[in-house]
Amino acid sequence: MRTLLIVNPNATSTTPATRDLLAHALESRTQLTVAHTQHRGHAAELAQWASTQEMDLIVVHGGDGTVNETINGFLPLPQVGDDQVWRPRLGIIPGGSANVFARALGISPDPVTATNQLIDLLARDADRRIGLGLADDRWFTFSAGVGLDADVCEAIDAARAKGRKATPARYLRTTVRQFFRARRQDPRVTVQTPGRDPVEEVYYAFVTNSSPWTYLEDRPVRTNPTTTFESGLGVFATKSMSVTRTLLLARQLLAENGNPKSPILFRADDVPSVRVETDSEIGLQIDGDFIGKRKMVHFTSVPSVLDVVAPKPS
Repeated sequence: MRTLLIVNPNATSTTPATRDLLAHALESRTQLTVAHTQHRGHAAELAQWASTQEMDLIVVHGGDGTVNETINGFLPLPQVGDDQVWRPRLGIIPGGSANVFARALGISPDPVTATNQLIDLLARDADRRIGLGLADDRWFTFSAGVGLDADVCEAIDAARAKGRKATPARYLRTTVRQFFRARRQDPRVTVQTPGRDPVEEVYYAFVTNSSPWTYLEDRPVRTNPTTTFESGLGVFATKSMSVTRTLLLARQLLAENGNPKSPILFRADDVPSVRVETDSEIGLQIDGDFIGKRKMVHFTSVPSVLDVVAPKPS
């Protein structure tokens, strides 16, 4: 088995000791090539190279952003329609601050435990084929969104650029600050899903491909609890920034068996596509990374498109 190990040395929880352990474990079982990312977008370039070399497996040791880059580097878009493109399997050893995608797949957040888990799954040839989401022409693994969460991601990216770590506490403080900024603005988003009337005057919207959508420390946050990698997309959009109603909704999101419902909430589960439009540009985030500002985004569910080395769903 020919394997490319992509390491993001700047990811939050990567250490030289863990990287050495992972490389040693893979070297004993595969023909291994190790590459460290050197700039934004480098993981995509490395993954594309691995695909052209017809490597069997790509293992990513980094955060959600590095995993997203990797997938977008080697996985062709559906409209390309090229069944001849070589598609390596994907393995993940968490190395970021949140590691939402890996956790949702049942991969341990501890890198050492995840390494042992990966080796065991490879020995048993245990793969899982999952669906992904598309935001226009970019793949996302667990979530994309416009409005509040994109503003939070933009602020976190700016903090990272100044050398500040993306800790859960910083995410929470940033979310509160951005919430009070956003509530001073008029709602300007329209959400459209097949078979339903358009939902207008929305403040922000999440589109999810799995549940949980994210984590607060170790506590999962569930916007669309029935959304899975084997289902369609989940949509979660709010029409009010009332502090009282938002706090009540937040309690449901953090509940162990939460099933969010509220007069201010539009929620749809297992939808094939979502269209979001605004009259002026609004921020877009994909898998926790700020992408930029758009006036329109079309989200699509693409089933059974990626083979990952991960436990089967229980």
